[in-house]
Amino acid sequence: MPKQRRNPIGKQLRNIKRAILDIRRSVARVAVLARKAERRALRPAAGGRKLTLTPKRRATLKLQGAYMGYMRQLKAAQKARVKALKARKGYDAAIKLGKRLAGK
Repeated sequence: MPKQRRNPIGKQLRNIKRAILDIRRSVARVAVLARKAERRALRPAAGGRKLTLTPKRRATLKLQGAYMGYMRQLKAAQKARVKALKARKGYDAAIKLGKRLAGK
């Protein structure tokens, strides 16, 4: 009895069927992810407390930002000088020294 050959068309049809099933599974996963994203988008944002800055606090933060901006530009020894001055005389004096040392 001769050996029976597999039909190449049948093999291709099985491959196509398998590919279609893979695509269906992928589409189903994407649909689930899309529904989750939609629910997340429709959910109200986590309502944290509203931060209110007083003019005094805003001015302090502005000074601190200027101080930090100059400190980033300085070498370690210069930073130590500026920190020591800030401890003695406050932000204004430290910012002036930091600005001078940074070459601005």
